[in-house]
Amino acid sequence: MRGFLALRYAFAGGLLLLISGLSSAATEHFTSDIPLLKVEHLSPEYWLAKQPNAAELLLTPSQIAQRNAQTFAQQAEMTPIADIPLQFSQAELLKVIEQVSAIPQSPRFFADGKPLQESDWAPIQQQVNRAGVAENTSTQFALVTKRSALLAMPTTLRVFNDSMSLDLNRLQETALFVGEPVAVLHQSANGHWSLVQNYHYSGWVATEALALAPRQQVLAYAEQAPFLVVTGARAFSNYVPNQPQISELQLDMGTRLPLLSAAAVGHNLYGQNPHASYIVQLPTRNAKGQLQLVPALLARNQDVHIGYLPYSTKHIVRQAFKYLGQRYGWGYDYNGVDCTGFLVDIFRTFGLLMPRNSGQQGYGEFGQNVRFTEQSSHNTKLQAIKQAQIGDFIYRPGHVMLYLGESAGEPFVIHAVFDLAYVNAAGEFYRGTLNSVSVTPLAPLYLSAEQSYLDRIYAIKSLR
Repeated sequence: MRGFLALRYAFAGGLLLLISGLSSAATEHFTSDIPLLKVEHLSPEYWLAKQPNAAELLLTPSQIAQRNAQTFAQQAEMTPIADIPLQFSQAELLKVIEQVSAIPQSPRFFADGKPLQESDWAPIQQQVNRAGVAENTSTQFALVTKRSALLAMPTTLRVFNDSMSLDLNRLQETALFVGEPVAVLHQSANGHWSLVQNYHYSGWVATEALALAPRQQVLAYAEQAPFLVVTGARAFSNYVPNQPQISELQLDMGTRLPLLSAAAVGHNLYGQNPHASYIVQLPTRNAKGQLQLVPALLARNQDVHIGYLPYSTKHIVRQAFKYLGQRYGWGYDYNGVDCTGFLVDIFRTFGLLMPRNSGQQGYGEFGQNVRFTEQSSHNTKLQAIKQAQIGDFIYRPGHVMLYLGESAGEPFVIHAVFDLAYVNAAGEFYRGTLNSVSVTPLAPLYLSAEQSYLDRIYAIKSLR
């Protein structure tokens, strides 16, 4: 018996040493200049453990559909693809072009610091092709065939504001994703760019990323069921040696693709047995720019889900942490994600749609909103934040954060964020960089030596 107990205690002691060693190793390989941040804060389970009802359904699918309908009705910048006019008059289309592609009022600069002159803008504005707008223009429709930048002007030129942050191309607006339906309104003078509108944004995209099709076919594809939703930050289609358009194609979080039955392809697709993969339908562009739908495989080891994820706190937090550490990308630049894109992508996995820009979101009437004025005190804001639910949104001008809850009485957030600044323990202003999806405390963060995040927070939004 003594031998058994000795063996038992030895095993227990060894297990404790192993756990201690693993914890020590995790800490040893963790470094941070973020105040109050500990390695355990980087785990979704740490935050979910504080939420006993995390798996509880927040909205049913029918309630989500109702919420989307309300959001479209309340937000003028959002339009269902099916409601986009079939024809634009010359005046209407020129108005859209001006809204998208007007030369900025504020100075813009090349990477070397040289300001753009009127002569620099002229060839780009020529490609905007106002002269090519007919008296009446019929709207075309298309599906997006690959992740693509959506830009303010038809150019690959990168331009910057007077901060000269070379990571922030001020012509980059957002991105379009595989399978996304768009209305095609106009083309550049050289035909290389198309002016398009999706459900919440308009801009210029490379024409080669679009596959034109009849309106009804485009709309039907977007609504087809059953469907697969990408729930990882990224998934990739299987390798196909002789089909480059669909081989290892990047599919981003929230992408929705029609599922095909096994009977549709049999037991051999592109030389691979599909039994261990999902069979999806991908849009491709033929030599004439027209849509050709083709089957493709996504291995079952990819982070995907049949249908939308159940809308719960558990899934909100876990989806958010799938982006942790990913590079910040203004307007989805650098194959990354920005603050609002981060939220848009997460909530697309539940079927929830929202505006693209932070101001449209934060000042928008959709959801349940707590508003602050310039006279609201830090204490008033902190108390409201501490009463918020995990997964709520917190807004300051130009930025949005996802609330995670409290740790040792301090509210924490996860957000796609560029800058890091705070006043350190010595009372000195410190400026570093984050440039990624990061977990941070909220109260210590500053925008400048004179202004904190709390000074500028103006709203909390809940989608429940």
